[in-house]
Amino acid sequence: MTALRLHRLRKIYDNGFEALKGIDLEVAEGDFFALLGPNGAGKSTTIGIVTSLVKKTSGKVEICGYDLDRQWEQAKRCVGLVPQEINFNQFEKVGQIVLNQAGYYGVPRRVARRRMERVLKQLELWDRRDQVSRRLSGGMKRRLMIARALVHSPRLLILDEPTAGVDIEIRHSMWDFLRELNRQGTTIILTTHYLEEAEQLCRNVAIIDHGEIIEATSMSRLLDQLEFNSYFLDLRRETRVVPDVPGYRIEVLDRTTWAVAVPRRLGLNPLFQALDERGIEIVDIRQRRNRLEQLFLQRVGRPMGEAA
Repeated sequence: MTALRLHRLRKIYDNGFEALKGIDLEVAEGDFFALLGPNGAGKSTTIGIVTSLVKKTSGKVEICGYDLDRQWEQAKRCVGLVPQEINFNQFEKVGQIVLNQAGYYGVPRRVARRRMERVLKQLELWDRRDQVSRRLSGGMKRRLMIARALVHSPRLLILDEPTAGVDIEIRHSMWDFLRELNRQGTTIILTTHYLEEAEQLCRNVAIIDHGEIIEATSMSRLLDQLEFNSYFLDLRRETRVVPDVPGYRIEVLDRTTWAVAVPRRLGLNPLFQALDERGIEIVDIRQRRNRLEQLFLQRVGRPMGEAA
């Protein structure tokens, strides 16, 4: 079954800007899916239409088999949204925020209380249920946003930059929670500027640019298109002469640090052997940037944070 199907979806704003140019997209039920693109590419407009916050110009949206135009109420209940901006009442208590959200979806109070307890415990917020939300840390506020989105038990969860502004430890704990949620059957669509996050979590990916889907495939197939992997090499001592190793591109960054583009077909071993033969000792090797970021730059020509 398909969790989300977009057919010829188009959006033209009042100022004439065409944000979406008739895109087609399918997300299978149970998938963990990345929707990527630079700022202004059409991600937010797409999410806005799917969550009924933006009115489409034309096209069709189906959510879990429900037509968003003809079966709005059923479709709406299938979706949970975690927006990029913190948008709950900062003076309400944590538990009350989640309970109120359940009420918006018609969840009976008794059922809502059970669900509220479950999601707050899952997200390690149960002991904060009676605390005013503005006193939470940034990471806890992000987790509260997820708890609020899950309380009506949606089949499709849309996460718009869910880990923006949180530290690495909290980000990784949220990754673990989202993986488990997906294993339990919830379909997840993720937008993120942390491309490592998409690479680690998502099985399938679509890249949108200038209102058009320019790539839609599995994460593994996309990454297989990489011709080079990039690394930093830290040397034991300064080396004035940079060796010419066929197939490899070596750039000197400072006296003891090189950046190396390694052909995937060759790998690292021939490079290490060539350097060892020349008496060049490596003390550390680090990946220069994650693989998905390299592909994104190849496809779009600019980093995630830049406007389309």
